[in-house]
Amino acid sequence: MDLTAVVTGAAGGIGRSVVTRLRAAGYRVVAVDVAPAVADLAEAGRVVPMTADITAEAAPDDVVGRAAVEFGRLDLLVNNAGRFLRRPILDTTDDDFDALFAVNVRSAFRFARAALPHLVETGGCIVNTASISGLVGVPNQSAYAMTKGAIVQLTRQLAIECAGRGVRVNAVAPGAVDTDFTAEARAADPDPAASLAVTLGNHPIGRMSTPDEVARAIVFLASPESAGITGTILSVDGGYVAR
Repeated sequence: MDLTAVVTGAAGGIGRSVVTRLRAAGYRVVAVDVAPAVADLAEAGRVVPMTADITAEAAPDDVVGRAAVEFGRLDLLVNNAGRFLRRPILDTTDDDFDALFAVNVRSAFRFARAALPHLVETGGCIVNTASISGLVGVPNQSAYAMTKGAIVQLTRQLAIECAGRGVRVNAVAPGAVDTDFTAEARAADPDPAASLAVTLGNHPIGRMSTPDEVARAIVFLASPESAGITGTILSVDGGYVAR
């Protein structure tokens, strides 16, 4: 039986690695991103790319509906799309705050709500991408950390709410991941080299994680091997929160 997944934020970094890993595991995938590069993932009968703004009102129903039309079922939702902001609270505007919550939290809530009726039918699951910033305090990330803390609690709440309906809900909490997303944020720092040194020093393994390492954790949480796991936040952080 072919399983079907929806992956948001699929064009690059963690999301693209998740699509690759899911395909290797036999999934059919609806890959969603606002970036046109998501089209590169197209694979006839196996991967359907959708260029979409996940904050748009119609996006969750459109995407979930596309999975139903193309593949006839939905077994997995990976809420991976997100935005990052490193900025002190005194320099964070209301617009910054609202934009982060629209992408990082509201869209995850709405996609979960749209997907759940289908996941109940298939005994499927949800995996959210949280962050170590949702678990511990990190300087200059007040708004971003709030969004990821919300994802942590959304994960736990949905796990309890949906357990009786046969749907598991978990999250991964990456530390620093070696992606273009991270590189762009670091390039905006006054001293990128010093910032990188601090980041590496905060991760006991002495390096950033790779997108594939995070993707493997996501696919594990979606697999039968994790059948007894729900409401868990799995840190993929090189030991960051264990310090």
